[in-house]
Amino acid sequence: MSMRISKSKFVAGVQCLKRLYLQVHSPELAEQPDAAAEAIIEQGHKVGMLARRLFPRGVEVCERSLDQAIRATRELVANPEIPALFEAAFEHDGVVVRVDVLHRRADGRLRLIEVKSSASLKEEHLDDVAIQYRVLSRCGLDVGSCCLAHVNRSFVFRGGNVDPLRFFRIRNVTRLVEKLQPKLTFQLRAAFTVLSMPAAPDVKPGSHCTAPVVCEFYDRCNSPRPDDHIGYLPRIHASAMEELEEMGIESIREIPDDFELSEIQRRAATCVQTGEPWYSPELRQVLDGLAYPLYFADFETVNPAIPPFAGMRPYDQLPFQWSVHVLRQPGAEHEHYEFLATGANDPRREFIESLCYALGESGNIVVYSAFESQRLSDLASWFPEFADRINAIQARLFDLLPIVRAHTYHPAYAGSYSIKSVLPALVPEMTYDGMEVADGQAAGLAWESLITGLLDKTERDRIRKALLDYCGQDTLALVTVLEKLKLGAKGCLQK
Repeated sequence: MSMRISKSKFVAGVQCLKRLYLQVHSPELAEQPDAAAEAIIEQGHKVGMLARRLFPRGVEVCERSLDQAIRATRELVANPEIPALFEAAFEHDGVVVRVDVLHRRADGRLRLIEVKSSASLKEEHLDDVAIQYRVLSRCGLDVGSCCLAHVNRSFVFRGGNVDPLRFFRIRNVTRLVEKLQPKLTFQLRAAFTVLSMPAAPDVKPGSHCTAPVVCEFYDRCNSPRPDDHIGYLPRIHASAMEELEEMGIESIREIPDDFELSEIQRRAATCVQTGEPWYSPELRQVLDGLAYPLYFADFETVNPAIPPFAGMRPYDQLPFQWSVHVLRQPGAEHEHYEFLATGANDPRREFIESLCYALGESGNIVVYSAFESQRLSDLASWFPEFADRINAIQARLFDLLPIVRAHTYHPAYAGSYSIKSVLPALVPEMTYDGMEVADGQAAGLAWESLITGLLDKTERDRIRKALLDYCGQDTLALVTVLEKLKLGAKGCLQK
């Protein structure tokens, strides 16, 4: 067979055969990975390198040429003195695989180990391991077991070097992989058949466009939805969308009054149909219960797979920045306080010390979602001496998200109650457009570049300012949204 596909392309074809076709024949049409996607790839690489420490005498197959790598692998496998191979290369019937770890067991048989940076075994991982097992076994190798090594979320870093034996959980998936082998025959036949076609197959968009990963060709198959599309109803189920589409209905404006929707969905539909926002009669009473001074708080974090500081687990949220706006009394000018860690040392203690000071001892603390409360709980577990103060802060939290969800709707929410949807709907003049750091993911990446020590002063100052501007914008947004909600509540009662 003249055409070759890698295991990653095979897995792409399992998700969608059109995605496979475009990857092979039109890769230039793919959306290029952004900084966040590249960071995920880099994180996976670091986890993979850590896994190699499980096999200290292992040998990496470094040859760049595929044919050379296959020959080198063959020689190394034949050498019983080599306990493990990294990136071993194999090919059978046009399918090429590189194996993360090929371990020689005590009984001489081989153990195939796929390393993933996720914290659990996922269904799509089995396709990855299964295609490798198929190729290796058909190349004549005696594969005694197939395993998946993933991050052990229960691992607690105690400082020093990360212990890979405790960091990874190795799952034996041999039986699961063997059960997939008959299906692989049909999947491979379909893959090569599609690749031989003169044009990409016509595959209708669906859930496979985003699961298990967002397809890099998503925009080619999914046209932008109009603002009144039924998909913008809050939490609408796929079956309800299918039922509406079968009725020829794609616009919220056309949904019949007798079509079954939840209370929130019907409210959203009415707002879109009338073009008017909705505020509940109870909203004013809820907001009048806020106790001054009011603090508006927002945290920024990163969640590395490999914990950098003692006491942390894989993917724990590491807080590195906060912003707080303060209104001492109604109508007062707001004050602003902020913290940003700028060094490579553990920022957690300084974060909570400075935050406790800034938040005082009385007045509600307005946040948007449970995220800040969860991070405070993390800090209390890391620093028990702060637990009482943290518990007192948590008792003062006022989460604006459930208030917005239960008591408001605006046609411009587009089915989402996130602050990034609510803010432009209620305060269209306030925008994140043009900001160098414009979301939490970008903030984490910017901070990680800031603390590397590799930037000159000009670059550090630029990134520091961008981070402070972004986090400050988040809390100022809360101030402004609350003002708009109060105005909306008054208007509702006047009606």
